[in-house]
Amino acid sequence: MDWNSLAKAVIGLGAPLLGQALGGPLGSVAGQVLANALGATEATPDAVNEALARTATDEAAAALAVQQAETQWAAALAEIGKSQVSEVAATQRAEIASSDPLQRSWRPLYALELSLIECPAFALTLLHALWLGHEAGISGFVNLSGLLMAYFGARFGVLGIYVSGRSREKQAALTGEVLPTALSEVTRMLTRRR
Repeated sequence: MDWNSLAKAVIGLGAPLLGQALGGPLGSVAGQVLANALGATEATPDAVNEALARTATDEAAAALAVQQAETQWAAALAEIGKSQVSEVAATQRAEIASSDPLQRSWRPLYALELSLIECPAFALTLLHALWLGHEAGISGFVNLSGLLMAYFGARFGVLGIYVSGRSREKQAALTGEVLPTALSEVTRMLTRRR
């Protein structure tokens, strides 16, 4: 017997989160929670199945024990999520406060490369083809015009996001408050109208 074989019975007793976990990669951890709630002799699928069989005569007691295990499992998942969010936030705060030269300079370098190298190179190539009347070059630019517009639109869009994000980071570092994004302001205004 394995944990997956107990999943259906646990879901039937009103514990869908725990039942799904039993059938997944966290089955042994979820099984331990279930074993503790049922008072099983050990945290194995066979011992938990025996404990379920003992409580089967009183289905209400079995359902209550399994639902308590479900509550414990949900609380454990919430605690894991909370710690993950804390870790990510700590990492983000450390990156924002970092004085690493690469952290500070990659956005300006991106902007300089795009505006001082790529755009002028494409413009000079197009102007050269037009000046010489090079039909193959002009046709190539015409055929690629949609692709080039999408490419440069995406590149400058990313640059705009970087610039606004860095401005918000600097203001947050000065004031200690995270400033809302334009999207969150629009969402707030739309929800306030309702």
